[in-house]
Amino acid sequence: MFIAMIVLVTLISMIICHTVAKRRGANPVLWGALGVAFGPFAIPFVFLLTHNKNTQST
Repeated sequence: MFIAMIVLVTLISMIICHTVAKRRGANPVLWGALGVAFGPFAIPFVFLLTHNKNTQST
């Protein structure tokens, strides 16, 4: 049960980091990987990203 909770928290952290980074124009794969590596500790840092205005929408 404890391992299942750790896996669930890690997956939720990955999804949050990926989604926020994608919306802010950062590399979502990198931030998803950071969400897996650092878990919930990566979430505050992804919210500190500034919006990248140089991205082109295709």
